[in-house]
Amino acid sequence: MEKKICLITGGNSGIGKATALELANMGATVVILCRSKERGEEAVKDIIAQSGNEKVHLLVADLSSQRMVRKAADEFKQKFDKLDVLINNAAVFLPDRSETEDGIETTFAVNYLSHFLLTHLLLDSLEASGEGRIINVASKHNGIKMNFDDLMVKKNYRFYKAVGPTKLGLILFTKELSKKLEGRPITVNSLHPGIIKTNIMHQLPWILRTIFGLLSAKTEKGSRTPVYLAASPEVKGVSGLFFSNCKPEKTIGEANDKEAAKQLWDVSMSLIRPGMLPKTDEAAVKNLS
Repeated sequence: MEKKICLITGGNSGIGKATALELANMGATVVILCRSKERGEEAVKDIIAQSGNEKVHLLVADLSSQRMVRKAADEFKQKFDKLDVLINNAAVFLPDRSETEDGIETTFAVNYLSHFLLTHLLLDSLEASGEGRIINVASKHNGIKMNFDDLMVKKNYRFYKAVGPTKLGLILFTKELSKKLEGRPITVNSLHPGIIKTNIMHQLPWILRTIFGLLSAKTEKGSRTPVYLAASPEVKGVSGLFFSNCKPEKTIGEANDKEAAKQLWDVSMSLIRPGMLPKTDEAAVKNLS
């Protein structure tokens, strides 16, 4: 991974940090994007200390804000002339419903839409790599559906009703984007990292924290598949697939719904505020649409 540049959202803790550390151990230039400057700086120092790799950098952005996602993408482009690997990993589990400054339900905004937007903003950087890889950290999706009539979960909010569709959404986004990127030197895949102990579990009710704690594996295990997709020559040119335990796995249920994938794409585009995409990227996005 020498000379490779990797950007990881939520890279200051959990699966994101474990992935960042492993990629740093491989010699990659690693950029972690997180909301807290203080926690981000601590994570950068820790990753450098453990890996001996000084090429670890921090981007600070609240992913609930489209304005800040745009700013983070601009800052990345000012520092780096390409992006080899984008790992869309950050996620929240929120017990109570809230909306962002853009008027979007927060779980949907952070877990899904921010990554939809960030990916589009960095497509030119990924193409400049010559072998750009986009990796979306999703989950198993048994029984999950996209409720397009209540995508913002305004009715009877529960954290699992908000989180599940965002992970399914990343799988649908992966498949649709893969089709639109055909002929370009960029691949996109999604994955299930396993049930892993992470800091986002602290946002759950205590009984669920206890259950997940008993069932969960260490974060190092959760990083295996993201690292595999980021670094392995075996997946060079492979795109549009869903992986678990470093192996492709068939998707089920609504994850195979091509019409839902197209509808989610159109809805996502409609939720991006005017001016969030610079003119050069707007032209690229029009070519994808």
